[in-house]
Amino acid sequence: MLEALQFEFMQNALLSGILVAISVGIIGSLIVVNRITFLAGGIAHSSYGGIGLAIYLGIPILFGATVFATITAILIAMITFNNKSRIDAIIGIMWAAGMAIGIVFVDLTPGYNVDLMSYLFGSIIAVSSEDILYMIGLDILVVALVVIFYKEILAVSYDSEFAKLRGISVKFFYTLILILAALCIVAAIRVVGLILVIALLTIPTYLAENFCNKLSSMMILSSLFAAVFMLVGLALSYSYDISSGAAIIIVAIVGLVLGKLLK
Repeated sequence: MLEALQFEFMQNALLSGILVAISVGIIGSLIVVNRITFLAGGIAHSSYGGIGLAIYLGIPILFGATVFATITAILIAMITFNNKSRIDAIIGIMWAAGMAIGIVFVDLTPGYNVDLMSYLFGSIIAVSSEDILYMIGLDILVVALVVIFYKEILAVSYDSEFAKLRGISVKFFYTLILILAALCIVAAIRVVGLILVIALLTIPTYLAENFCNKLSSMMILSSLFAAVFMLVGLALSYSYDISSGAAIIIVAIVGLVLGKLLK
């Protein structure tokens, strides 16, 4: 594994794993605490529409997925904030619509040669320098917003009624969390794919919450766990020539089981 670090693609893979781990730990904690894992899953699969649209228009795929996922997150926030009784049906519809739009646009693109499997199941060794810049920007944005609005996010996450009484705009922060989740999902798709991205967002947090009683410490520990899962999964992927996304998630599942047993 160490000799492989002389190659640029392995350096990018290593760096991207650490960068994504930071955002995954923070946003994953918010997703789990706010119990919006299903919403994040809807955003993840809907983002395939942005991938297909980007391929059809000939624009950067990461940009297309980001715009589409962000719009989806805003729509989901608007629809579900006051209509939580039908949230499962709404997410199911948007999930299917996004996937269908992506497939249609890919089919309409003549002579495309993009490896779509890397977006479905991830390919951390295919991460480019542009992807690295996106991940750095995402980490800066996520950390800055969470630090600035930590008290408000904490209040909204644990007691939205109390937060509303304190004059906090619950709807704004609910929407903000979903938008940050959308941005994080797009970055993580390059690493583990949209099929496995929800596992990466939730497993480190489920493990971290066994050892933490504060949201801030849960975010930090989740990021550390995610980084370890990334690095070990990358090493296994390189050593045994298996899919990097699947290797990372398997390592995460094993880590979760071991953590539960030890706890």
